[in-house]
This record gives sequence, structure tokens and C-alpha cells, in this order.
Amino acid sequence: MQSVSEWAALNFGNCELGDKRRTRRLVRLAEQVASHPAASLPDQTEHWKDLKAAYRLFDGEEVTFQAIARSHWELTRQAARGRCLVIGDTTELDFGRLRKIARIGETGNGSGQGFLLHNALLVQAQTAAIVGVAGQAIYYRRKNRTSHRRQNAAQRLARERESQVWNQVIDDIGPPAAGVEYVHVFDRGADSFEVYCHLLQSRSGWVIRAAKLNRYVLAGPQQRRMTLQNYLRQLKPLGRYTLQLRARPGQPARQALLEVRVGRVHIPRPRHVSSEIRRLKQQPIAMNVVEVVEIDPPGGATPIHWILFTSLPVGSFEEAWLVIEYYELRWLDRGISQGPEDRLPHGVATASDSGPLGSLCRFDERGGAAPLATQIAGPRRSRNPRAARRAARLAADAQARPSPPEPRPRSHGGTVLSPSGHARRFPRPDRRR
Repeated sequence: MQSVSEWAALNFGNCELGDKRRTRRLVRLAEQVASHPAASLPDQTEHWKDLKAAYRLFDGEEVTFQAIARSHWELTRQAARGRCLVIGDTTELDFGRLRKIARIGETGNGSGQGFLLHNALLVQAQTAAIVGVAGQAIYYRRKNRTSHRRQNAAQRLARERESQVWNQVIDDIGPPAAGVEYVHVFDRGADSFEVYCHLLQSRSGWVIRAAKLNRYVLAGPQQRRMTLQNYLRQLKPLGRYTLQLRARPGQPARQALLEVRVGRVHIPRPRHVSSEIRRLKQQPIAMNVVEVVEIDPPGGATPIHWILFTSLPVGSFEEAWLVIEYYELRWLDRGISQGPEDRLPHGVATASDSGPLGSLCRFDERGGAAPLATQIAGPRRSRNPRAARRAARLAADAQARPSPPEPRPRSHGGTVLSPSGHARRFPRPDRRR
């Protein structure tokens, strides 16, 4: 089993931070963070000098999130073998409203502040073994976005958009190496013509859940234009299977009977696209459709209804079932809880890097790529080493001394001597009563 120090040297020893001393400090800090991933930075570092060195490291102009994490991303891609799933999802990191953070973005409905971290988790398709994080991107929602509501489609495509993080991570991961196949597994947020174009450019496959039923598709031998909802009514069942569903809020656990239907469509280019997609002159994109419908759901339960777009073949029930199985693995990106002791044999860290990588992640106080300035794992708090040593020495001395008998408080003209010897004043009694 690989030690924490070996893991830290493997994942961060090649980081380009402008000075080799910074790289050595980063390796040391990663080892400390990985040893106690749930603690705050002052508790993770062993000595006061290590904490000060960590703050100096974060203040470096060349110490950015990308500079620290890129070494791990590259190791993850090098470890890929055969068909691999690239499971993408976005995590919202919220720091509340009380902290004063310069140029931070909005979270939720605007009541919080923080940023969005888009993750791409690499998983072996055959064994569902986690390889590591293949890519990440940070996005800051702008505050006071009411002006965006008055923009038309062309204006929205011309400005910076939150949906571009999908394209950014796809391009950063790039095409697979020889002998490796990437299949990107996304939720409804990635169902856009732009994402499909970027996937084609990176020579990768996909399994993406459809977002809108009223979108137009081209179907049939004559390529008739119709809505996706009308096309789904024409699909014939391919087979059925049962799925055990765990209990959810308001819904008990149950066994669902699911029916699988498949088809093939072409997604035409929308009327309004970005200038980048317009230059590609992309023709309608062909892909298969897998529809999963729950049969006779119990009363009060939300029935399962998945519509998946995929580039993989679905000619048989087994192939369609494999596509559904890939989509079900998407929950791995949300439920990772491994620690540093659960790393893979080849030494690439898993997505539990909410420990090492997540603790080294930061929010950009200056907008864009800037040095790390704040520790996510816990609030920054100062610690006086001289006062801590003095308090420890006094506590040790107090335990070593025998406890003296507690003297009775003595009254002397309006003054009470407490057992500790300190004088405390109290009002003198009125003798005229």
C-alpha cells in the first residue's frame, strides 16, 4: 500500500509553481492535508512555521488552482485503460453571507456566496473502479444578474455563460490516448448542441440525459422534423428489467419495473449558436435514444422516466442496458467518500480529493486564475505559539502541585478575599438600618 508521503510526491512533485522550493512546500502541505482531510488548515499543519509557510505559498502569483491540480489530472489520464467513463457534474461551494470575500460569485438563488466547481471523474467502465479526477473548472456566478433576463438569444451566446464549463473541461481532457475510449456521462445540464460538437472534436462518446421534450429532432428515413415528445410515442419496447430503488424523502424504498425503448434521431443545429460553432459548419448530429419508463408505479411515487442520448450502439437489449448502467454510475461523482488510505494501486488519487485536492482548492479573490488565498477545509484563525506554550506550562504546573485546602472567605471592611487570593469589592452594608 502506498504511503501518504509517496502519494503527495507522485501527485504534486511535478507542479510548476515558479520555484522548486514552492513545489517542495506543496508536497509537504499535501502530505499534511491528506493525513487529516477533515481538519482546518491550522490543525492540519504540525507547527506554526508550517502554517505560515502555507499562507506564503497561497499568496504566490503562480500558485493557482490549475497549477496545483494539473499534475493529478495528467496522472489520471495516463492511468486510463480501455473504455473509461468520464462522469461530469458540478458542485456548489457556499461560504454563506457573513464572510467578506472580494469578487466572489453567487450561489443558490443569490442568498449565498461561493463558486461552482465542475468535476470530471474518470471511472473504468467494466469494473466501475475510480481512476481519479481527469479535469476540473471553476466558475463564478456574477452578482445582480437581472440584466441577463432582458437579453435575446444572440446576446446570451456572446457573453460568458455558466454552461461553458462543460465545453471547457471536455477540451481540457482532450481526445483519448491510443487504446483508450472515453465515454462522457452527463446529466441534463449538458444537453446542448455545443457540447455535442465539442465531444465530436475530442473524438469521445457520450451518454447524456435529454433536458427538453419539446425540442425538434429529425427522425425516420425521410428525416422528418418533429418534437422529441412526439417521436418517443412511436418507439416500441425492447425489453424490461427491475431496479431496486432506495428510500428517498417522502418516498419509501421500492422495486420498479422498467421498460426500455430505443430509437435513432439527428439533432439539427439551432438557429442561434455561438461564433465558434458557426465556424464549424456542423451538420445535424446523429445519435441513438434510449427511453426508460417505469411501468405501473405505486400511487404517490414519482415514476422513473429517463431519456438518454448516446453515441454508443443500442441494437440489442444488452447494449441498451449497458448505456443505462453507465448513466446510473453517474452517482459515483456525488457519493465519493474514500480517504487517502483507499487509493488505487497505481498511486493516482481518487475523487476523494475533497481531502487533498478539495482542501487545496480555493476561491478566487481577484477573478480568474489567481493565487490560492483561502483554505476551504476550515476558517482561517490565528494562533499565538508563545501564548499556547505558556498556557500548557501553567496547566502542567497546576496539575503537579497538590491542591491546597480551600480557605474560608474573609470579610474585611467591604472586601472579600476569594480562595484564589483576589480581592473583590461588594457594597458596604448600611449600618443605619
